[in-house]
Amino acid sequence: MLEIQNLTKRYGKHLAVDHVSFTVPDGQVGILLGPNGAGKSTIIKSIAGLLRYEGGVGICRMNSRDREAKKIFAYVPELPAMYDALTVREHIEYVRRAYHSPITDEEIEELLRRFELEDKQNKLGNELSKGMMQKVSILCALSIKPKVILLDEPMVGLDPAAIKELKQVVLELRQAGVTILISTHMLEMVKELWDVMFVMEKGRILGIYTREDTKDDDIEELFFKVTGSHEENGGQEESGSHEENGKAGEE
Repeated sequence: MLEIQNLTKRYGKHLAVDHVSFTVPDGQVGILLGPNGAGKSTIIKSIAGLLRYEGGVGICRMNSRDREAKKIFAYVPELPAMYDALTVREHIEYVRRAYHSPITDEEIEELLRRFELEDKQNKLGNELSKGMMQKVSILCALSIKPKVILLDEPMVGLDPAAIKELKQVVLELRQAGVTILISTHMLEMVKELWDVMFVMEKGRILGIYTREDTKDDDIEELFFKVTGSHEENGGQEESGSHEENGKAGEE
């Protein structure tokens, strides 16, 4: 379970997120939606521990800052960052050891196969394309066998085969009881995945909708109806805004 309680973030006098609260239950996929500047990036980075904030974030009924909570939480950022001198396999092994993960060599091999990285295991971080870096970032997150996973625009930069595989992985995680939160502009990519949707605008939650509540409503039509927005999907959120200044060193 992922619980956000009265999360508030200010950048000086600018209120980026205004007392936002929502919950993604165990075994469900939550989708965080909103137009550019809505505050999604701030929420994502706050949950991930990259920003100081007011309010609370709970991971499986533990404070997100607790060590035990961090052990079961995984984060795939929008912009993956690799260590130049580590190979693909070494990135995964590093995370595996850091988290004392129970994942086996066979399970790692299967992940590499599924995301077509078997023959890229010995490539260094500085030799990888954006798409390959994104795949490695996803595999690192999966390698800790998380109970809660946060995915920020995870399909940007992936090829069609990798997008299909990631969708299947999300469905498998949901079936296994993992809590998933996805922040994305690519609404068409998550139509078959979501259980609960959180629509944001101007730092607030405008509406919370479940798949059962919306029945046959199209996710895009519902989003545009709530926000009154007709901007193109797939744009990058808040580039160059205050959110981009939230570095891990703030924590």
